[in-house]
Amino acid sequence: MNNPPEVKEYQDMLKAAALVFLERHQCEHLGDDQQLFQRAVQHLVADYEAVTQHAEKLVHLASSEMTAISDRQRLDVVSSTSTHTVIIDPATGNTWAIPVSLIYERILNAPDNGRFRITAS
Repeated sequence: MNNPPEVKEYQDMLKAAALVFLERHQCEHLGDDQQLFQRAVQHLVADYEAVTQHAEKLVHLASSEMTAISDRQRLDVVSSTSTHTVIIDPATGNTWAIPVSLIYERILNAPDNGRFRITAS
C-alpha cells in the first residue's frame, strides 16, 4: 500500500510541525512526557485538522526523532581532563569543552536541582 506523493508530503509536514511543537514546549513538561505528547496531538488536531489517531502516530514519530537528535552527543573521555569535560556531536563534528566548575555551579548546585543525587564513589 503506497501513499501518493502528496499524502507523503502532508504527513512529513505534519510530523515536522509536531517536532517543532515538541521542541518548543519540551521545557514546560520536564517531568511529564505524556502531557507534552497529548498537547502535541491536540495541536495537530486543532491547527491542522488531523484525525486524532493519525496525529498520535505522527507525534510518536516526531518524538522518536527528537530523542535521536538529543541523544547523539557523547562525552569524549579521552580528551576530557580533571577540570574540563569535552562533549562531541559526531553528526556535526562540533566539540565543546565545558569547565567542571560550571557544570557543578549551574547544574549540580543549582537551587532547583532535584533530579540528581549523590552516589558513593
